[in-house]
Amino acid sequence: MFTSQDRTILRDLAKQVADIAALPIMAERREAWKKHNSLQSVRPMILIFPEGSWGELLPHSVLECQDGKARGIELNLRRRIYYHEHFQDDTVIEKEWIVSKATRSSGWGLAARHIPSTEARGAWHFDPVINEPADLKKLKIPEITHDERASKENLAEAQELFGNILDVKQKGVSHVSFHIMNQYTYLRGLEEVMLDMYQNPAMLHDAMAFYEEAHKRVIKQYVDMNLLSLNNDNTYNTTGGNGYTDELPKPGFDPDRVRLCDMWASAEAQEMAQVSPEMHAEFILQYEKRLLEPFALTGYGCCEDLARKLDDVFTIPGIRRISISPWSDVEACAEKLQDRYIFSWKPMPSHLVGEFDTQMIRDYIKHTIDAAKGCVLEMVLKDTHTCEHHPERFDEWTRIARKLVNEIA
Repeated sequence: MFTSQDRTILRDLAKQVADIAALPIMAERREAWKKHNSLQSVRPMILIFPEGSWGELLPHSVLECQDGKARGIELNLRRRIYYHEHFQDDTVIEKEWIVSKATRSSGWGLAARHIPSTEARGAWHFDPVINEPADLKKLKIPEITHDERASKENLAEAQELFGNILDVKQKGVSHVSFHIMNQYTYLRGLEEVMLDMYQNPAMLHDAMAFYEEAHKRVIKQYVDMNLLSLNNDNTYNTTGGNGYTDELPKPGFDPDRVRLCDMWASAEAQEMAQVSPEMHAEFILQYEKRLLEPFALTGYGCCEDLARKLDDVFTIPGIRRISISPWSDVEACAEKLQDRYIFSWKPMPSHLVGEFDTQMIRDYIKHTIDAAKGCVLEMVLKDTHTCEHHPERFDEWTRIARKLVNEIA
């Protein structure tokens, strides 16, 4: 599939990943996460997601492979090595290579339209394609298909490349997350949705009811086609975190057929950040709760401030991980969450740009650690779209956080 040179590069990198994964610290972190996710945490956990900054940490100029697909694999491996060499967070580097099953969705019947900015990298504006209740009939329930031949071929290729170095595994759908308000606002427009709550609430309820039913039908297709895979491992969980836990799968588990009750799932509604708890519960949360009900463990939230809505969030079936945004009152949230839920704190990513004030960052992180004493705290630095070409800022941020955690551990 690849040239001998590309193949050598990839296998050498895979060997480095395997060596890192075999270090005792990885086993220690894995066990710490299992305790943490089961609400038995002994210290705050730290995760870093460079996201948009990866291009500054590992620019494409560092890639050595020539083939486009090989370069994608190379980047994946180099990122894992970078984590180990630079960050002092609690990321677990696993000795595995995941091959996704070849599934496709027929789509939702409508495509979003945007009015682009006149400035480079400027903000676009919604261009609604749903303008009246009748337009909701244009929405379609996606049909899921699985190309079993392609899945087998992809797995065989990965096994041939890495089989004697990494644990090659094939997964179907392992990250289950519902973003139905996000889906709808992309088609209706955010301002229009806000006005609909007052001027046309029936239309908004009809839209949410459609998405609830549609997602239930999609999930049923996954179940019927046996496409679900366990996510009680390093699978990205909620909007930051992982799924390591000994609580899943549930008793009666058949390794040949994963059930919804063997999995984590999550939901969020950032678009509802500024609406009242009552309207949040009426227009979105009731639909999300029914979608999450079949799953064993659930998470909720992203960048929206949930401080005023936590009592409603606590009613979500199986709720375990709750996102606490950079704009939340951490004292108020800590008082509510205590040790009954994971306090998934999202620190301010903007601290990586402009003046990088290490003392301010230390005081900022310490404030949350102090406020969240007695809580099951995790610090998840994400939404980091740039570090202004100062990759060392990620290293320093994690060093500060790690030192503070070590001081209290």
